[in-house]
Amino acid sequence: MQGFTIGIVSPALPGVNNGNGRTAQRWARLLASRFKVSVLSSWQGEPLDLLIALHARRSAESIARWAAQRQCGGGGCRGSLIVVLTGTDLYRDIATDAAARRSLELADTLVVLQDQGLLALPEALRGKTRVIYQSGARRATPEKTTKRLRVLTVGHLRDEKLPQTLQAAARLLRNRPDIRIHHIGAALDPGLETAARNTAMRCPGYAWLGARPHAQTMRWMQRAHVLVHPSRVEGGAHVVLEAVLGGTPVIASDIPGNRGMLGADYDGYFPVGDAAALAQALERSRDEPQFLARLMRQCARRAHLFEPLREERALARLVRETLDLQHTNLRQKRNSPR
Repeated sequence: MQGFTIGIVSPALPGVNNGNGRTAQRWARLLASRFKVSVLSSWQGEPLDLLIALHARRSAESIARWAAQRQCGGGGCRGSLIVVLTGTDLYRDIATDAAARRSLELADTLVVLQDQGLLALPEALRGKTRVIYQSGARRATPEKTTKRLRVLTVGHLRDEKLPQTLQAAARLLRNRPDIRIHHIGAALDPGLETAARNTAMRCPGYAWLGARPHAQTMRWMQRAHVLVHPSRVEGGAHVVLEAVLGGTPVIASDIPGNRGMLGADYDGYFPVGDAAALAQALERSRDEPQFLARLMRQCARRAHLFEPLREERALARLVRETLDLQHTNLRQKRNSPR
């Protein structure tokens, strides 16, 4: 299959570093030794054997165009389609957006990024759905200060990430100088940016750092005692697995996307939007060393899911099976009596 060509469509906001873009680039690298791969912001008719589209709604135009123009003739149709579902796809768009639902129907194969994602799909679609966990590099866990608890959140200021929960928790913890909260992420919502700046002025233990390069963000994560992930919706957050692989435990909102990453029995969840419960979990992390140690052990047990070789093998198997199915269908069409 060395000669096959693959396009990965990843619609992204200009200048914004996001999970879809990183996934597209990583998958292109993982497939490059076996196939000719290109990353596209949209599909405009380039000749391909396989299109992988990230995001059912935002890639809907490319998906519909591909379905309409895929090469069909007397011998059947050439050109396969894989659609990778994000959190907003799974937990919002496919319930409300006709174009997103149509993308699911047109796909030969669907991909979710954690095992709870299957449960968000109609049962009729689960048979053509695969679970592929994303991966990252393991990082050494350095010695960390005992003078204070360093808390980090990594996520752009937008409503899906619920930064206001973190800010409300910071206000509740304003009298705990031994708990320091830092938030990395670009301001995508002016109102949430104003809220972040106001919280920083009122709460000396909270700082919004804005967007930072990935390498710098990883250094902040290595120094942190805990990562807070307060989102209302996630498909399988890359920052969660990066924390796990770096030995930084996670305190996360209790949503399917986080449960699919950290496990149903994980002890570090808090109810979505519950700032008081988040503040309490951070106080426990500071005041009860055994609580933080338990979260670290639980995260370590999930780390094998996020190994690069596991993702590479799962992705290569998916692509091979999808292309094999296309060839099988073509042969059957050619050999069927007319």
